Amino acid sequence: MSFLNKHRMRPLFTSFLSILILTLQLSYAQTASRTDWFEEARFGMFIHWGLYSAAEGIWKGENLRYLNNYAEWIRYRNRISKEEYGELAQRFDWQQIHPEEWVIQAKKAGMKYLIMTSKHHDGVAIWDTKVGNYSLPKLSGSNRDVIKELAEACRKHGMKLGFYYSHWIDWEHPYAWDHNIELTKSVTPQQFNTYWQEKAIPQLRELLTNYGDIAIMWFDMWIPYEQTIFKREQLEQAVQLIRELQPNCLINSRLGLPTDAEFVDFQTLGDNVFANEYIAHPWETPGTIAHSWGYSGYEKEWKSTSQIFESLISNVSLNGGLTLNIGPRANGQIPYESISRLNDIGQWLNKYGEAVYGAKGTPLRARNFDWGYLTSHNNNVYAHVFNWPLDKKLRITGVRSKPKAIYALQEKKLVKLSFEQKGSIIHVDLPHTATDNFVSLVKLEFDKIMEYDSEVVAESTFGGFSLSSNNLLNPSEYEILRYDGKRPSHIISKGQELSWQMEFPEKGLYTVAVSAHNPTNKDLRISIKIGNQSINGLLKPNGLMVVEPNENNYTEEFTDIHMGQIDINSASKLKVSFRSSNEQPLWLNRIWIKKI
Repeated sequence: MSFLNKHRMRPLFTSFLSILILTLQLSYAQTASRTDWFEEARFGMFIHWGLYSAAEGIWKGENLRYLNNYAEWIRYRNRISKEEYGELAQRFDWQQIHPEEWVIQAKKAGMKYLIMTSKHHDGVAIWDTKVGNYSLPKLSGSNRDVIKELAEACRKHGMKLGFYYSHWIDWEHPYAWDHNIELTKSVTPQQFNTYWQEKAIPQLRELLTNYGDIAIMWFDMWIPYEQTIFKREQLEQAVQLIRELQPNCLINSRLGLPTDAEFVDFQTLGDNVFANEYIAHPWETPGTIAHSWGYSGYEKEWKSTSQIFESLISNVSLNGGLTLNIGPRANGQIPYESISRLNDIGQWLNKYGEAVYGAKGTPLRARNFDWGYLTSHNNNVYAHVFNWPLDKKLRITGVRSKPKAIYALQEKKLVKLSFEQKGSIIHVDLPHTATDNFVSLVKLEFDKIMEYDSEVVAESTFGGFSLSSNNLLNPSEYEILRYDGKRPSHIISKGQELSWQMEFPEKGLYTVAVSAHNPTNKDLRISIKIGNQSINGLLKPNGLMVVEPNENNYTEEFTDIHMGQIDINSASKLKVSFRSSNEQPLWLNRIWIKKI
């Protein structure tokens, strides 16, 4: 291309680039607008209810097979024929099934949306689909349309409605995906497309057309489409259908496409998987109250209310939400264990919902505090205290702005608390006893947008500072092995300098100790530098320790070594560095620094 042509093309290219950027900005703005309500809601109900509910995790006197014994998988796991499986529809007691009760329970629990399993992997539509005869109404001989009743109840009670639809796996259709196809190779991509065009797309059209406003279409493929039988154009066809019929409907990432502005509105993590870092785009965890999603008569693994609070609040602190599942019986009854937990959560949210609805996290490290979590909303920061400090002092590290006031929330009353702030460390004087049986709330009010220090190590409830792999500067540069049930998380160090930022709240003497494992047969030199002061020492070899007697069950031993003391002349933020001999690797668990 000539010089002249290059310069003629440059304005055209610049114009094209500007249009492209504007288009992307508009696309993301539209996505943000669609997801605003979802990020405000933070908490919703999942309902797994279908033909599998009548099996209750039992088939001909046999429990579910395989360790991943979710009740809704019973047809596949226990190799049940389509015909015998269909006979379970006769166990539904339609006189007792009232979908409005599910909606009322969700609202009572403080949930803002509801996602119903319209078709699970068994291929059975729970509404009166016009696609084929394998639906719950046809199999049971009922004229009830549970989806229609649910949609009407959601509109009546102001609950947003979403649908789960198993688009990848369908054990009813001969050409849909069944995991056993890995062995039989019995379905071609062309045949799979027959299922897609003749069943999946028409059923999606029914769901998107016949039941009013749909807030979410929740798909369930937990690996990227490239690793499946799907073609990208098939998934984009589903997106186009949703955008056309329900422009405000959200699409989750388990459709199989990446989370972006065009195709996917929010990310769904793995089942009962919770984030370990702040995620900027909208996301959620689908979680269970028990082990199974569908109703199981053998269910014994009920999560405590405190565990569910932990799941919800830890997610909100990282900009996410929780979609919590219930599995009603075939008669529509919600198990009492679910109801009791949902009611407890609802009562708490009725009093303290300001710290969850519309709240986000902070720039501080995930799981930074040993007492609980921080969320933020407008000019407020909320400390969710799960572990009420024995010395009645709440230690919050990393907030540089000075609070206008700090309160304990008791029911719907504010109790003003005294506090002291030194740098980015705030000490709050707490009431004598926790203000709530599950999660106590402390509210920090600010006059303006808060300033944070995300680098400093958080002060422990015990009054010291634990410098570990969790708060290391630039952790991606080092080899870190996480807690595996025996040995603690540790950094493999061979002469590298490991660094942390620490805020010393006041002058004085501080004791310094190291917890580490020396896997060699000789002493290793170690040194710790704090500001311009250094402490040197030797780490002697330490071998194995017995985990359980008489089982040949051993693990590496980590011992605490007192390194000495250091005199801090004034309250200050200092860099703390650790270095070991470069001759052999050393396993560093933590450095412990505490004022004497």
